[in-house]
Amino acid sequence: MTAFTRQAGRRHVGLVQALLFAFVLVAAGLTPTPGSEPLVAQSSENTRYAAIVVDAESGEVLFARRADNPRYPASITKVMTLYMTFEALSDGRIKLDDMITVSPRAASQPPSKLGLAAGQRISVDDAIRSLAVRSANDMAMALAEHVGGSEARFAAMSTLRAQELGMTQSRFVNPHGLPDSRQISSARDLAILSRAVMRDYPQYYHYFGQHHWVYNGRQYGNTNGLLHAGNGYDGIKTGFTNASGYNLAASAVRDGRRIITVVLGGRSSRSRNDHVAELMNTGFEVERRRASGESIQVAQTFFESRGYGVGSAPSGPVQYASVETSGSDSQPEPTTAVAFTSAPANTAGVTASPTFTAALNGAPSQQAALRPAREAAAPARQSGGWSVQVGAFRDRTVADNWLTEVNRRFRTQFTGAERAVQTAGEWYRSRFTGLTEDSARAACAALAERRVTCMVVRPD
Repeated sequence: MTAFTRQAGRRHVGLVQALLFAFVLVAAGLTPTPGSEPLVAQSSENTRYAAIVVDAESGEVLFARRADNPRYPASITKVMTLYMTFEALSDGRIKLDDMITVSPRAASQPPSKLGLAAGQRISVDDAIRSLAVRSANDMAMALAEHVGGSEARFAAMSTLRAQELGMTQSRFVNPHGLPDSRQISSARDLAILSRAVMRDYPQYYHYFGQHHWVYNGRQYGNTNGLLHAGNGYDGIKTGFTNASGYNLAASAVRDGRRIITVVLGGRSSRSRNDHVAELMNTGFEVERRRASGESIQVAQTFFESRGYGVGSAPSGPVQYASVETSGSDSQPEPTTAVAFTSAPANTAGVTASPTFTAALNGAPSQQAALRPAREAAAPARQSGGWSVQVGAFRDRTVADNWLTEVNRRFRTQFTGAERAVQTAGEWYRSRFTGLTEDSARAACAALAERRVTCMVVRPD
């Protein structure tokens, strides 16, 4: 029996024992070092653990545990890469039979990979399959370059699209999920993405359900072991780095109902898969009982009665990304870094948009479709000392590209504004400057309505 299958009583005992043991460690000055393996059940005490169960049709959250805490998405990042690829296909910017020439940068990506050399060619269709089945990092880079022109521009496009989808905790800096302390998401955001990809591009969703794929005479098996178990599973994506633990975004259909389950931070692929299956089974049980007339108004309570979500208080922000060994889904390069979703706040003179603050506090998205409505005309602008900050990054190139991408999407809001990347210690702040107070607040409100992070900055 795995740690995930303990009943509520055993969970309680385990929690008491864990707290007593932790007290002894603290008293002895033997607190664990960052990146060390927690000693208790992952479903309640694993600090990397997060989970969410969602009804795909209604969007109802049936169960959530640390669903909004920042986590490393690892190779689930590739769902975002494929979303952007599907968008380009739908728009006619690329075609499935387009041939991609593998660049030296794409060829140099570490495993998991397809292993094509620089200069070799692959179709968009096969590149998509390599991501969905093989989780190929080299082909993720090749697709990103083909769709976005460069990795940095593709990352900026992905981040903006994620924010428009309502993924308020997510930022992308690469297309494959290899370790980078700046690349952050959450269980809720990954569930939003999973739901979006099947809702917005149902004609391409079948790629995630492939059990096997044959390329150049070699057969590759899908990294998602639940697909091979049947029981209605038809996607979506696994992920692993040492920092993230074993991640899985899964979807299954039973009795005409679809449920999405995301589990992050598992200790092994098997325990992760077992836990996803248990959460999925419980979700479908809730659906069946409701269909038979039983009143279950708060599904979270039903899950907790089965022992899920019972444990200590939610963990804090991700602080370390220590990666030294490779995993079955992706094999990362060693790195250790402190992770922030944005630069540490300089609260003097900065006010957050009320709409954006409401979104962070769980307000439902008001966006009815992926495509943004035409921006409302901005008020007449006069030169002023107010600014709008749209991001802060460790990399100057990323900051420049993000500023360019936001300006391209919100050109009306920033007519007459200056674009500036300002240095603050080790951070590069992407800002639109030279605005009046009214124009700065109006611009930030327009961005926040589309779930794009922004702050209004007062004159110095």
